[in-house]
Amino acid sequence: MSTTTKPVNQKAWFLILPVIICVAFSAILPLMTVVNYSVQDIISPERRVFVGTEWFAAMMRDEELHAALLRQITFSLAVLAVEIPLGILLALSMPAHGWKSSAVLVVVALSLLIPWNVVGTIWQIYGRADIGLMGRLLQEAGIEYSYTGNATQAWLTVLLMDVWHWTPLVALLAFAGLRSIPDAYYQAARIDGASKFAVFRYIQLPKMRGVLMIAVLLRFMDSFMIYTEPFVLTGGGPGNATTFLSQYLTTKAVGQFDLGPAAAFSLIYFFIILLLCFILYNWMQRVGTASNKEGAGHE
Repeated sequence: MSTTTKPVNQKAWFLILPVIICVAFSAILPLMTVVNYSVQDIISPERRVFVGTEWFAAMMRDEELHAALLRQITFSLAVLAVEIPLGILLALSMPAHGWKSSAVLVVVALSLLIPWNVVGTIWQIYGRADIGLMGRLLQEAGIEYSYTGNATQAWLTVLLMDVWHWTPLVALLAFAGLRSIPDAYYQAARIDGASKFAVFRYIQLPKMRGVLMIAVLLRFMDSFMIYTEPFVLTGGGPGNATTFLSQYLTTKAVGQFDLGPAAAFSLIYFFIILLLCFILYNWMQRVGTASNKEGAGHE
């Protein structure tokens, strides 16, 4: 038998060279700069002192960081608990075919087109008791509402703002997952006399597992890095009620100009997101596998 050797053309690397250059300038070089700052005490542009892991140890002992991390995790979990079920319900209620489906998709996606700083400004006006619709209605209903003076109300307002802004993303992903299910599954369910809940549990939800995993990871990562909306709406207040990790980092780097601690915290922040996303991804994989086995046993 004769063997043929596949020719290797090294010039093909030139095709991905622009991508490599863009990634290097947009991600790798800034990351190396942050790593460099995290192990130095930058006294002045000309004077720097190597301190090793001192800034990392200081950040890990920072009680304000611990409080911001707790607020951040609570907020991100609340976002997932509200937006994922709400997005699924919205996708299930949307028309599947025809011009109504296209019209609803456009309307649902409108909030995603609004810039983050504009979203904060909209809700800043919306929640005011003098000119805002929501604030005025709550005041007339006898509810003392002030997102600038009450810590709980400020936190809930930021959560409501995020739900309004990003639930359509979950709905669109879930809608795409629903439309990818073949009609044969629904025909078999009708023949078996399955209820709507059984169809959702054993057909729709397992088939949406892939897109829902993407939705959960995207929303978790994005909510864990939220900055612009709460900064515009509440400025992190009242007190530190809505000061999340990104705002804490900005205060360190820009407000206090502590570049060393800020760089160390940036890396800690980065690894926290990676670790939590890894845990969340593996948990969803196990849940999805268990659901598939349960569905197979039920059949």
